[in-house]
Amino acid sequence: MMNSRIISDPNICGGEPCVQGSRIPVHVILSHLAAGEDYETILKSFPRLKHEDILACLEYAAYLSTEKAVL
Repeated sequence: MMNSRIISDPNICGGEPCVQGSRIPVHVILSHLAAGEDYETILKSFPRLKHEDILACLEYAAYLSTEKAVL
């Protein structure tokens, strides 16, 4: 079972995976992390987020990285 902090609802952001209770897509948080921002900076930029939400985004990305591509 995936982390309940990440949702995908066709009525919110076109179904993109988002942090529950927000319209913040997972990919936005991951992009900030990839750019080298620390958790504190991200939390200041997105006041609705909690530390656990950032961890949930990372967990979601880790889960997706286990998907196998069929070539």
